[in-house]
Amino acid sequence: MEKPETRRLSMSHDKYDRLIEFARSLEAVATAVAHPCDASSLSGALDAARLGLIRPILVGPRAKIEAVAKENKLDLSGCELVDAPHSHAAATKAVELVQAGKAEALMKGSLHTDELMAAVVRKDTGLRTARRISHCFVMDVPSHEDALIISDAAVNIAPTLEEKVDIVQNAIDLARALRQTEVRVAILSAMETVNPKVPSTVEAAALCKMADRGQITGGILDGPLALDNAIDLEAAGIKKIVSPVAGRANVLIVPNLESGNMLAKSLSFLAHADSAGIVLGAKVPIILTSRADSVTARLASCAVAVMVVHARRENSAKVIA
Repeated sequence: MEKPETRRLSMSHDKYDRLIEFARSLEAVATAVAHPCDASSLSGALDAARLGLIRPILVGPRAKIEAVAKENKLDLSGCELVDAPHSHAAATKAVELVQAGKAEALMKGSLHTDELMAAVVRKDTGLRTARRISHCFVMDVPSHEDALIISDAAVNIAPTLEEKVDIVQNAIDLARALRQTEVRVAILSAMETVNPKVPSTVEAAALCKMADRGQITGGILDGPLALDNAIDLEAAGIKKIVSPVAGRANVLIVPNLESGNMLAKSLSFLAHADSAGIVLGAKVPIILTSRADSVTARLASCAVAVMVVHARRENSAKVIA
């Protein structure tokens, strides 16, 4: 009998392949990699460098990084190494490199996400902006035509309506950076009707009206929508939901972290999806990868960050012009 992991590897992830190929056509982005002190995090950064996606600045204990490279036969030639004694110091130093303009992206190594994000959100020296920081998964589901952006399934536990405005805007900006010609945002709940007893339906309706009033820009919003009528035209038709989003959503905004996490993991383990992860709302995009990620998913996360950086450069050039 074929092993489950073999079946997963056999699934096509052509959407990621196209994403990576496009990002390779852009200039490589200087990226501070915080504490790449195990084989997966170090090889992930080096693989992305080899494809011309990023120019990694490896931040962490020099001796440890070199030992991991030697043990796993990884070539560090051409990589800048910045010595930092431990993971906390590596996170702080990586953020300093961004603040100094030496890096335009940040990448998590083998330290805990909390350690890296603590340095990012620090009031005096961190990378906060006026925007709420949020996480987006870019999911490549083999059986689905389009890549799906899911937010927020990793940072904001129970976001308020005010915080959801930034979560939605961050996701829209990401979709635009990924060259989506039309950004169709479904605000998800358990049902597609507004029910005062279900707060997520009321917030969904409010977010849609805020978009109508120009408080959220760049995308078409609809909600509340249940998952089936957000991504399946037949399901939307059965419920007689007529909108540009229903059945065709490419951005899914979940009510809270628990529902988002379960949705993303369901797609990964039941629909053989791969998930690229990115944190937005900070001064630079933050690449979050996991040891469980496939090589393709790690490269896709880097490709997403590269496209975000270039989109921001283009927008800045337009403002100056």
